[in-house]
Amino acid sequence: MTALLRPAVESDLNQIVLIERASFADPWTEESFRRLLGGHPAIFHVIGYPPDFRVAGYVIAFSVGEEAELLNVAVEREFRGKGLAGQMLDAVLFELAGRGVRTAFLEVRESNAAARALYGSRGFTEIGRRRNYYRRPVEDALVMRRILEAAEGDEERSASSFADR
Repeated sequence: MTALLRPAVESDLNQIVLIERASFADPWTEESFRRLLGGHPAIFHVIGYPPDFRVAGYVIAFSVGEEAELLNVAVEREFRGKGLAGQMLDAVLFELAGRGVRTAFLEVRESNAAARALYGSRGFTEIGRRRNYYRRPVEDALVMRRILEAAEGDEERSASSFADR
């Protein structure tokens, strides 16, 4: 059965919070997710399987001008290894490119080999490090960047950004 991606809605929050708490040592609060539903211009999508569409994962990104940051990608444990994180990442990168974004950034725990491999498979490269960025446990974040293809097919160009400073 094919998984479907759609915008998150308030009734998804309980499942999203459960996935968040099971996935991250320093999870976001339910209120943080609720604020994203309340008119924030972020991309906030969930993935699940019909017909009941139990939320299996979610992705959050935001963009400003030609730059975007991928904030969160998480998949419920029982659905991992099925390619859902890659599907969500591909969809959000496609949407960002459609919005005119040229450069996407993210931070990932240095120890998160699975996430680093996923991001690397989607063209992200390491460009920096944020020392002691994560809490619980304290750990460095690796900053990764991907130059997105222009919708019109014009050549890629480099961009200065907050992550490079």
